[in-house]
Amino acid sequence: MKPGERSTYYITTPIYYVNGLPHVGTALTTVACDALTRYQRMQGKKAVMLTGTDENGAKIQEAAENAGMPPMTFVDGLASAFRACWDDLDVCYSDFIRTTEPRHTEAVQTFFRILLEKGHVYRDTYEGWYSVSDETFYRDSDVENGIALETGKPVVRVSEENYFFRLSAFSEKLLQHIESHPEFLLPEFRRNEVVSFIQEGLRDMCITRPNKGWGIPFPGDSSKVIYVWFDALISYLASTGWPNGESGWEDRWPADAHFMGKEIFVRFHATLWPAMLMALDLPLPRQVFAHGFWTVPGLKAGEKAGKSTGGLPHPSAMAGLLQERSGTDRTLAVDALRYILCREMNFGMDTEFTLENCLRRYNTDLANDLGNLVNRTVNMVQKYCGGQVPAPRAMDEEIVALAGEAQSEFQRCMSEFRLNHAIESVMSLVGRMNKYIDVRMPWALAKQATEGDRQAEEMLAQTLYVCLEAARIASLMLTPFMPTAARALCAQVGGSFDEARWGAVQWGGLEPGAELQPPKPVFPRIADLVVTEADLKRTGALKETKEERRNMSNAHAETVPPGTPLPPPDAAAEETLITIDDFMKVHLKVGEVLAAEPVPNATKLLRLTVQTGEEETRTILAGVAEYYSPEELVGKQVVVVANLQPRKMRGIESQGMLLAADVEGRAVLVRPIAEGVPPGSRVR
Repeated sequence: MKPGERSTYYITTPIYYVNGLPHVGTALTTVACDALTRYQRMQGKKAVMLTGTDENGAKIQEAAENAGMPPMTFVDGLASAFRACWDDLDVCYSDFIRTTEPRHTEAVQTFFRILLEKGHVYRDTYEGWYSVSDETFYRDSDVENGIALETGKPVVRVSEENYFFRLSAFSEKLLQHIESHPEFLLPEFRRNEVVSFIQEGLRDMCITRPNKGWGIPFPGDSSKVIYVWFDALISYLASTGWPNGESGWEDRWPADAHFMGKEIFVRFHATLWPAMLMALDLPLPRQVFAHGFWTVPGLKAGEKAGKSTGGLPHPSAMAGLLQERSGTDRTLAVDALRYILCREMNFGMDTEFTLENCLRRYNTDLANDLGNLVNRTVNMVQKYCGGQVPAPRAMDEEIVALAGEAQSEFQRCMSEFRLNHAIESVMSLVGRMNKYIDVRMPWALAKQATEGDRQAEEMLAQTLYVCLEAARIASLMLTPFMPTAARALCAQVGGSFDEARWGAVQWGGLEPGAELQPPKPVFPRIADLVVTEADLKRTGALKETKEERRNMSNAHAETVPPGTPLPPPDAAAEETLITIDDFMKVHLKVGEVLAAEPVPNATKLLRLTVQTGEEETRTILAGVAEYYSPEELVGKQVVVVANLQPRKMRGIESQGMLLAADVEGRAVLVRPIAEGVPPGSRVR
């Protein structure tokens, strides 16, 4: 620990608004914070994680009335649902705060008394736009035709006598702090959004509403309740024990990180909350990070999937689907879900969510890559080394260096909240080790060793030790995301598990002679990757409405990116026979990839320039970025469906589709066997 650095790391999720049950959007944020907390504990810090529920506000009271129950009964049920969900996902939160708790009410009212004393609050009449759905006041420039431009929710014109916070007084101080602390707001492009928002001009903010029997009364004026966004933000302080000096709250404040989705970043967490803290001369949080939305097929570009739109399943139900399809234990299915959420989300940017993608990610990463490395290595050690860790004469320095690079990259990415890239650094090591086995061929070395080849015997010991040790290190690095699975994987390869020590991740921790456990797949492969409408309904991913919904097959066909291989057909379904005339309608041509590049803000798409004739080139979007780098494709020949109707995606028109085989969840491009086939040649 550096001199002057405190031992406690304090991270917060948003205080979730209880207008619906948890889904994989809120689960993503919570699991990410949990992973960051566990990582800090591995570093030797006392890491404290806060989560909770925001239960005040007019919308909550309205929802309770519509449900025919008192507001407190209504929020009690939802708060319990959130807590139960986080417990089910093995979230190691240190505190769960509710904004209806006495400790929170006391902190909020104390906060406002100090604001009043310092002259930062005054009484005036508010006239303008208010959204009940967003619980937010909007400027005239933020509204068009009665709709909030930011959220698409309806607004109403209100005129009320209320209390105001002098937000406008903090513009320069906020800009100075952001400029002098570039690490304060992340990612960088979100920071730029905040700067632009402040530079447009901050207005004093209405911070109370009429008291209709629900909310925290304004100190000294019980006719008003405190605006829900002011109220909820103070939870981060209330959890520390503030303002009670004997509680040791200074050991946790300022918060090291507020972690959230982008919709509450610019206006509230990056502008309003810092200004509130400045008004009380309290330190600002060290970092505020915003990730993007899950988007789902069928929504408008940039529209957030969630409670109102559907498309996002309940986390516990989704873990149940993974358990059912894979046959693994419930705790391991939960770990798989935790991994998938953090691996699929491109932190910072919006990312498409589908159950199909999640099932494929399970197979590709957990069953095929990680599971394959552990299972085949343990089986070979059982077969060739009597089930004990071999003792090599020397290490493979290339792999040792690669493991060190993976650890450094993992730490860097975790410090920057790029959790998906941290996982990628581990999986790159796993992928390299699978190729290492294929190249070294331990089965051939074992045969040579039995024939008396001492060099082959030494190379066999080195190969198997290196594979075991790399698998142990990879398992330990994945501990923040998969705590139960990491323990099981580490034990299988003969390692001792200690999630509290990052030092255990260093090379050489595996003791020669250690007994390995019998091999048992931790993540059995999912055979059926097809998601049905029934699956969507029972996981909560299909919102029930009165509107007629498109069936699952049509929805899937309309949203699959051009060039993406379709999922394998249901084995139980009959094959549909076509005539030769039907087949001849499809024009297949040999193409040569002239250029390839990633599509901005898309994790699975590559933009390819493909030559399909002597003087004919076309642009094709292919969903193969997970399996092929752009460099691998340039100069390669492919098979193109040439007469497919063009389709625009991500603002780019795709003029065809590549043929690819689905091999255990991986897309393998179909290519001519013969080299030098002229581009444009017809495939028959």
